[in-house]
Amino acid sequence: MLNPNALSRAGQDRANLYNEITDKIIAELEAGRVPWVQPWGTAAAKARLAMPKNASTNRQYSGINILILWGAAIERGFSAQSWLTFRQALSLGGHVRKGERGTTVVYADRFVPNDEKGRADETGEAAQAISFLKRFTVFNTDQCEELPDEIATAAPPPPPGLIEPTVEALIEASGIPFRIGGDRAFYAPAEDYVQVPPPQAYFEPINWHRTALHELGHATGHPSRLNRDQGGSYGTRKYAFEELVAELSAAFGCASLGIVPTVRHADYIGSWLEVLREDNRAIVRAASQASKAADYLLSFVPQSTVPGSLDSVVADHEAA
Repeated sequence: MLNPNALSRAGQDRANLYNEITDKIIAELEAGRVPWVQPWGTAAAKARLAMPKNASTNRQYSGINILILWGAAIERGFSAQSWLTFRQALSLGGHVRKGERGTTVVYADRFVPNDEKGRADETGEAAQAISFLKRFTVFNTDQCEELPDEIATAAPPPPPGLIEPTVEALIEASGIPFRIGGDRAFYAPAEDYVQVPPPQAYFEPINWHRTALHELGHATGHPSRLNRDQGGSYGTRKYAFEELVAELSAAFGCASLGIVPTVRHADYIGSWLEVLREDNRAIVRAASQASKAADYLLSFVPQSTVPGSLDSVVADHEAA
């Protein structure tokens, strides 16, 4: 039988962590800032909004951890998006500087307790798994000393010349019907096609790529792809949640491909705030679904142009 005290403690810890994450995002939105869209005008800003990765394993973080680490890098002015646990820094021959404050990331999974396995064996019933949320503390490589040069130095951004051909190849390979024209961008779920105005319609043509990835993010929710619930009508919480998923998916995709747009979807901030205030798990769920959407789209890009996959979280820290 499942221990009610253990369930209660696990549930309370999850609730506290969801509250911490959601409160941070709400504070940013209330201040008029979109945490996953920041100024890209300097080399340091570009490095901070690259996809976060573990510097020891080279695996990328996913879901809510991307937003957590982006926020930490922006808030504290880190020059790179490479992270290590305390023990990983030591294993690489370096160390975290004394007095440095780490950043908490999370790992979600499920497990079946031994007593529950025994109960299931005795009764023939299905064993009940318990959800758990682990916290890990990581440090930016800027906070470490004496690391090997290849770990301590941030990788340069991809050459600008690769950006537009890469997105063009992604669109073609994805098979998602894509139309260029008109004066508005949208995804039509019933007919299953994306339409985006031509790049020259944008004050800065690079912003076309973010818009295209946003609408393609919606298209990943089609039943023939990731099958997300897209039944919300305009103005509803469900509609706002889907917009949040597409917006995050576009941000993750842009960061993975080295695209540096300036466009922001400020019109949605109010509806996002309503969603987050009503459900403290919404941002975690949205970020998770956005990672899946971005992963789906990036799978159509030649792997030589994509620095890794978005499907990992922080499980690698368990071995650290």
